[in-house]
Amino acid sequence: MSFPRVVAVAPGSPAERAGLVPGDEVVAIDGRVPRDVLEWRFLVDEADVELDVRRGGVDRTVLVDKRGGEALGAEVHSSVFDQVRTCDNHCEFCFIYQLPKGMRRSLYLKDDDYRLSFLYGNFTTLTRFTEADFERVVTEGLSPLHVSIHATDPEVRTRMLRNRRGATSLRWLRALLDAGIEVHGQIVVCPGINDGDVLADTLAGVLDQYSALASLCVVPLGISDHSNEPAMRPHTRDEAERVVELVERWQDVFLRLLEHRLVFAADEYYLLAERPFPEPGAYEGFPMHEDGIGMARAFELEFTGQSTEGIGARPGFFQWVDGAPAEGYRAVRVALRGSREAPVASTRPDIAILTGTYGARVLAPLVDGLGRDDVRIVPVENRFFGGNIGVAGLLVGEDLARTLEAEPEGDRYLLPDVCLTQGRFLDGLGVDDLPRPVEVVSTDGVALRAALA
Repeated sequence: MSFPRVVAVAPGSPAERAGLVPGDEVVAIDGRVPRDVLEWRFLVDEADVELDVRRGGVDRTVLVDKRGGEALGAEVHSSVFDQVRTCDNHCEFCFIYQLPKGMRRSLYLKDDDYRLSFLYGNFTTLTRFTEADFERVVTEGLSPLHVSIHATDPEVRTRMLRNRRGATSLRWLRALLDAGIEVHGQIVVCPGINDGDVLADTLAGVLDQYSALASLCVVPLGISDHSNEPAMRPHTRDEAERVVELVERWQDVFLRLLEHRLVFAADEYYLLAERPFPEPGAYEGFPMHEDGIGMARAFELEFTGQSTEGIGARPGFFQWVDGAPAEGYRAVRVALRGSREAPVASTRPDIAILTGTYGARVLAPLVDGLGRDDVRIVPVENRFFGGNIGVAGLLVGEDLARTLEAEPEGDRYLLPDVCLTQGRFLDGLGVDDLPRPVEVVSTDGVALRAALA
């Protein structure tokens, strides 16, 4: 058990007036020890809060004079103070098992914690969910949650999770839906295991048992060069096309029976199948945008000015583990700066947009539509992970540095912030380690359009 450690204090806030300073450990709030930032927010929301604080090994009491509902003005170091609930599944498709060696230790932690599901949109399998967890979720209204379904057939789900509780843990999904908790589901499709007839059976099971789901995303297996699972392989084009066709057929079924489409195929499937993305209205407000559902269409709307506010993607693929705001992805995004200033050019510099190989295919028609010869796309091959990994969120400094070495000096290089967490790539490098200056741009079409202007 650790205690919340203050990392920042807002000027003029009740916390500053009371004398809280960065480095203080808050041992208790009005006599209660908070387990996580959810309890922290609840406790410090009260009026006239009494904090038991440990500073430099010395315990003291700090009285905070504030109104009920007034922000304390202190940011803490983590979202969970007791212990992250780790995952006891052994899924052969788990991306954590596919990470190369030598990365930051925190990146290898597998969580299955409903609190991180609520705060950051992480997916939980519910195999470690308990009655006490259910009571807290319902009582405190921790909604929405995100649940990994993968298959509704008990035997298939048990096999996929390599956990006998996989056969029964979806009972909690039923209970959460019955209690009115908003839940978004996910199916990671592994070729030859839960695609085809199994996927069709799963969607039928969702209609029969979990039709109250807010949305359901169907995403393809991501496979790196570091996987040790012989049964895991990327989709072929034909397989991707069959998944898209199946999902679209079931959308018609859900639309007819539930009056909304419910299930959506990831953008990656349309790229793999070489099919056009659905029209924007087919995404019904982009409820699973962060999970790669409708990102391309949303980006297009933003980039072409049809949407004035960027939906964006949260920075950092593993953004909850290192330097993430304890408030979760609902926290205000902090703008990241670029690296050192680019040399002043005598003429207007060309602009290069750095992105993953999938992102390059999405951006190409948009950039072509500008009719400008000073803007180009620079796809970055992901050799760090290898396999079929081509999303911008998994770009690392090593691959960017190799790519930039071959690019001319003096150009403007734009980098999406989705590949960074607090200025660091997954391989530990930062933007200042790159061989060319880069400008970090929010990962949405509005920001990119503004940067190009």
